[in-house]
Amino acid sequence: MIGVDGWSSDPDVAAEIGLAGVTGICGSGIIEAIVELHLAGVIDKKGVIRTDLTHPRIVADARTAMYRMWDEPELFVTQNDVRAIQLAKAALRAGIELLMAHLGIGGVDDVRLAGAFGAHIDPAYAMALGMIPDCDLANVHPAGNAAGMGAMIALLSERARAEIEDVTRQIEKIETATVAGFQDAFVAAMAIPHDTAPTPHLVGVMQSPVAIEPVSRPNRSRRRRQP
Repeated sequence: MIGVDGWSSDPDVAAEIGLAGVTGICGSGIIEAIVELHLAGVIDKKGVIRTDLTHPRIVADARTAMYRMWDEPELFVTQNDVRAIQLAKAALRAGIELLMAHLGIGGVDDVRLAGAFGAHIDPAYAMALGMIPDCDLANVHPAGNAAGMGAMIALLSERARAEIEDVTRQIEKIETATVAGFQDAFVAAMAIPHDTAPTPHLVGVMQSPVAIEPVSRPNRSRRRRQP
């Protein structure tokens, strides 16, 4: 919980240290949950919570399924939750891929994750989800409140302000959503971690997804409709 250092799953201990109990999953938490479910074989590469598995925590939800993360109160990761994360990360990754193609580069050596979200997300999970390109995890760092720091620097330093103005004149604006190939890049980035991009660095730090065979179910004969 934000602002609380202590933690316990015991309700009595939680009450003593002022915890209100589990009420939801934060942004960095949902990313880690989805990645772990993918590595466990519950979520496939396409981001689908498998309905062909039998497990007490996999619960049917209309034509899809959801995974019960917490029992009391019940807390689920639904198919819509997974899709929302996929859409967000695919838009970000597709933009990165198109900018890399525009510059004529095939990879990145250094990644900076800005903002509060970037400060709390685990780089390994960001890469395992496919949010950022594959690179050496030692070179993935949080940048903190980059916007706030930039505003502070501009206010306090005339020399820095002049440098900022000079840099802004050199910016080349690219509307990635309208660039040819965006749709293909977006679709490829929807997969976990990516449909086509290799992940040599990720393989060295994180296990591969577990291959779980579906539970065999007896075939049910369908009645043929009489003409």
